[in-house]
Formats: sequence, C-alpha cells, structure tokens
Amino acid sequence: MHEEEEEARSIYRPEPNKPSRGSHLASVRMDPPAARLPSDAAAPAPARRRVVCPGCDRPARVCLCHVIPTPPIPTAARVVVLHHPHESRHKLSTVPVLSRCLLNSTVLLHRKLRPGLSPLLDRSPPSIYLFPPSSSSSSSTTSPCLTLSQLRASDLLRRAEPEGLVVIAFDATWKHAREMVSASEEYLSRFAVRVCLDFDYDESVDGGSIYDSELLLRKEPYGGCVSTMEAVARVLRAVEANGEEVERRLIGVLKEMVRLQASFLKPVKPRNKLLKKGKQSAATEENGAEAGAGAE
Repeated sequence: MHEEEEEARSIYRPEPNKPSRGSHLASVRMDPPAARLPSDAAAPAPARRRVVCPGCDRPARVCLCHVIPTPPIPTAARVVVLHHPHESRHKLSTVPVLSRCLLNSTVLLHRKLRPGLSPLLDRSPPSIYLFPPSSSSSSSTTSPCLTLSQLRASDLLRRAEPEGLVVIAFDATWKHAREMVSASEEYLSRFAVRVCLDFDYDESVDGGSIYDSELLLRKEPYGGCVSTMEAVARVLRAVEANGEEVERRLIGVLKEMVRLQASFLKPVKPRNKLLKKGKQSAATEENGAEAGAGAE
C-alpha cells in the first residue's frame, strides 16, 4: 500500500523549474519580443550641437570676442540692468554683451526692483532710471521725466560725486518693461529720477527694425525707442568725462553684433496697426466711399 502511494506521488510531482502551460502563456503576453530593425537600416545620425564660444558665450558663427573690449571699459557711473527672466532667454538680447563691455555693471534677473534685491540700490545712491515718456494718460508709468540735456544742466551729477551716478535700465519686451517700471517706481521714487533720451518719441510712428537701421536688432514699438545697449551708451556719453569715447566703443560692438546677426534673420514684413473697433468701422466706410466714387 505504501509503495502504491509513493508511485502516485512520483507520477503527479511537477518537474523542477518547468513552467506550467498557463504561466508560459502569461509570460509570452507580458514580454512581447522587441521589434528588430533591418540589418541594413542606418542608425539615426546624432543631432549636431551648436558650438558656443567660451569667451563671449555666443554661437561661434556670431562670436564677438574680436570687438568686446579687453579689459572691460571702466566708468565712474555704475550701471544696473533689471533683466526680465523671459528676455534672458532671447537670442537677440544685448544685455549679456553690454555686461561684458562695462567694468562697473550689474545684471539683476528679476521682474521688479525692491528692497533687498541690490545692496547698491539699498544705499539710496543718486540714481537715474531710463524709460521713455508716456503720452497716454492711462499709462501706469506717469512719473516726471527729464531729458539727458536737462540732466546735464541739473545738480544731480554733482551730487553723485565722488562715487558716481547709478544708471538703471530695464530690459524686456516693451509690454513687460512698462510693468517692471510700474512695479518698481514706488521703490525708485526714494532716490532715483526718471530720464529719457533726447529723441522724439512718437507712438503714432512705427519703430525701426534691423533692415532700416544699423543699430536695431528687433522691431521697436514706436519712433525714438532703441535697444538697451544703445540707450546705456547714449546716457554714458552724457554723464562720463570721456563719454564720447565710451559711446563710440559700445556702439561699435553693437554695430558688429547687428552685422553678424543680420545674415541669419529673415526680413520682417510690415503689419498694419490694429485700430479700435469704432475707428476700424469708420475707416472701412471711408474706404468704401472712396471706392464707390472711383467707380463712378
């Protein structure tokens, strides 16, 4: 009897390490065979990485090391640029080049000036901040504005001695720049004066582009607006003892930057400005009347 039971166990004892039929099917469903590429198929070519110059941190094809001053230009004025985070990623921003050209320059990556952001500004030194005048009564940036000519006639430059004047610039798209100035003016009103360049600012006139000016990299919102680098160069011409030389060197770098970049840019087609709904309707009716008169 014991021998029959032992024989039955040996018949139904599963073989070691041999999966059952169900487990075998499950493993097939869970682990499908990997797709194989044809033996003669070529592997995809690796993406080419853009070569960046370690000296100026720009693409090698538009390197500016041959024109960036070495050593950087010393100035009595101290330049502080509030650089919008979005603008810092823009390939045509002039701020990285400007900071390499000037010895006494600081770039703050932020959306507004406030206490604690800059130890220099927290000391409330005699300062100016650059922003064009606003002709719109609804604009949030309505603080008084001096021109560069008025600045030179004032006693602000004398009061800034011996440490030198602090020049504050805002670098962003014009929409963001307005927001940055508006958010910072409460803080700036304690020690800084708003200054604009001696240009004719006209919001009814389109600003230039790289294709009709040797200094503009990007489309400006209206006549009289310039890039951050050019604006700082114009101000340093007015406030530095050797201002003409400082401006000449900065503008020379900017011209070369524009010359190199222009070969990689496509022309910007002019677009008609959008009119308000009422004005747009009136303009449409007027054009229709003119067309009817012409037909007669």
